[in-house]
Formats: sequence, C-alpha cells, structure tokens
Amino acid sequence: LSTTLFSSSRGLRSIPSLSLFRRLRYLWINNNKIQDLSFLEKNYCLTELYLNNNELTDISDLFYNPLAYDAGYRLYVIHSLPSVQLLDRKPVTQRERELAFPVYNCERSSAVGSIAFRRRVDTLPGTAIRHSRGPRPGWEFGNHTNKVPFENPEDAVLLRAVTRSIMEFSSIDWNKIPACQERRLKHKAEESPEKLTIQFR
Repeated sequence: LSTTLFSSSRGLRSIPSLSLFRRLRYLWINNNKIQDLSFLEKNYCLTELYLNNNELTDISDLFYNPLAYDAGYRLYVIHSLPSVQLLDRKPVTQRERELAFPVYNCERSSAVGSIAFRRRVDTLPGTAIRHSRGPRPGWEFGNHTNKVPFENPEDAVLLRAVTRSIMEFSSIDWNKIPACQERRLKHKAEESPEKLTIQFR
C-alpha cells in the first residue's frame, strides 16, 4: 500500500475518503481550496500532513492521530493555518495565535517588538532583542520548523496583537497652549505645555 500521496496545487475543494490508505504516512494537499478534513479516516500512520494555503476552518479530525502528539503541534498548525477556528475539538484563541507568531516568526516578531507607531522605542534595561534563525528548544514540529510561510491578510492584524517590548503613547494638554490670536494679543499667559508619556508592555 502507498505511504505517500501528492495532491498539491490541483484546485481541489474536497477529497474522497482515504480510509483505504491505511499505511499513509506523508500527505501533500497544500495549495488547494479544501475546507475540512473529513476524508481522513483510519489513517493512523499519518506523520506528515501539508495543508498550507487552503480554506480550512475546522481540523477536529486530527484528534488522536500520531501527528497530534508531536511537540509544538498545536501552535505550529495555528501558525501555518491562520484561518483555522477549531483544532482538536478546541476553539483556537487569540492568545494561541499571539504565542505561535514569535515561535515560528522569530525575526519578524523581534522587529515588530521594537517598533510602535512608526518610531522605535527602547526595550527595558538589561534586555536585548535576539535574532536567531534556528528553532527555539522544545518548539520543533518534526523536521519542518519554519518551513511553511505565514502569508495571510490576518498577518497584518497579528502584527499589532503580538507581545512587544514596550508600547509608548505621548499626549499634550492643548488647553495650556495659547491659540494664534491669544498669543498675538497675549490674552492668555503662556504656560509650558505638559507632555504625558505612558509606557506599558
């Protein structure tokens, strides 16, 4: 029986049951328009599944498969499939998306973490932003860490949502700044404007 099946980039919207492929281990169905994985039946030997660039919203069918026991599996799937809303019978939370982003997008996460509203802000004393191309210990998914690109319109939303070093907002009390006519006629005594700066993680 076949252990490998390639069905990438074929415009597939659905796939018939693969229950006859009991020994299937490697399945490529990326770059299609698949919306669910109901075709995965009795594929207990499945170890590698490539799903990127599909229209999936529910992946509950991976429950109790060997694939689901790999370290970092859940965050890896959430990162690779930004559209997924339900994974292993559990809703995907925004917090999990935020956790997955820096794990599998180390360099982009570090750059975003140091930028707030078009200007760079310093990190806390004693901290430094590390750039690493290698996977973080304990966050590998088989032999495929960081191989699937994170390309989705939702990426722009996640850029704002990820944890960053320090966010800084500044505001000025405009009531203490005289208008042009007041400054010219000196109807209002000039006061030094107060700048309020708020920083939080």
